[in-house]
Amino acid sequence: MKFTTYLRNGEPRLALVDGNDLLDLNDAQPKVPASLRAALAAGIDLQAAGQAALKDKAKRVPMASVQLAPIVPEPGKTVCLGLNYFDHAKEGGRDKPDYPWFFFRAGSSFVAHGQPGVVPSVSSKFDYEAELAVVIGRKVPRHTKEADALQYVFGYSCFNDMSVRDYQKRTPQWTIGKNFDATGGFGPVLVTADELPPGAVGLRIQSRLNGQVMQDANTSDMIFSVAETIALLADVLTLEPGDVIVMGTPAGVGQARTPPVWMKAGDTIEIEVERVGVLSNPIVAEAA
Repeated sequence: MKFTTYLRNGEPRLALVDGNDLLDLNDAQPKVPASLRAALAAGIDLQAAGQAALKDKAKRVPMASVQLAPIVPEPGKTVCLGLNYFDHAKEGGRDKPDYPWFFFRAGSSFVAHGQPGVVPSVSSKFDYEAELAVVIGRKVPRHTKEADALQYVFGYSCFNDMSVRDYQKRTPQWTIGKNFDATGGFGPVLVTADELPPGAVGLRIQSRLNGQVMQDANTSDMIFSVAETIALLADVLTLEPGDVIVMGTPAGVGQARTPPVWMKAGDTIEIEVERVGVLSNPIVAEAA
């Protein structure tokens, strides 16, 4: 099953995706909160609610007619992994890490499918990163074991961890270069975990800049799997419904090329994860 978040009167709303249409779940099933995060936190069986909406022939609107929002517009936590594909670590001159390079992203950095990624006025070193996003569906108990971790995943989406490289390198902690406004592409849909292989392994992942393939890998190449990552995080903190984990990027990023390739105004960047979807963002310059 696929879900999305769209804007109605400027407010994000949870919707079921049915082909090229969407159904507002709160309209169809008033017991379902209009927010994905709130619905998950309330323990709502969203797949059952979606099936009921389909049977009741709830009103549909063309997905192309609405403005989408980030899948989880205001997650409690967004934990990202750096260097989680060996070839990407190698192209950056680093060894395979023994422990994930975790950093956080703020919700204010998110941007929806179809909305512009913004080249900041203070830098031109604006890079792309194709990533798989994991949305947590249920509270993950502390010290959850790897073998039990996947039961807490609600679904998967596409993410573009657009990075301002010179700011990223100003400090050993990468956070500042990963949190510029409108640099975290997230969407367009969320595919429930039961629709994909366990841990979303074996899926092709690509980035395409103006139609040219820049990254082309497979999620099986991740150093730390989704299950292992959840278990490692559970040793430290409590993952809650609506939290997001962004699983790192493969080789082929712009900064590692000779000469470097930076995104600029007028470009279009696409991120595709097999069986999940295609996230597309035009690139614009920050307004003066």
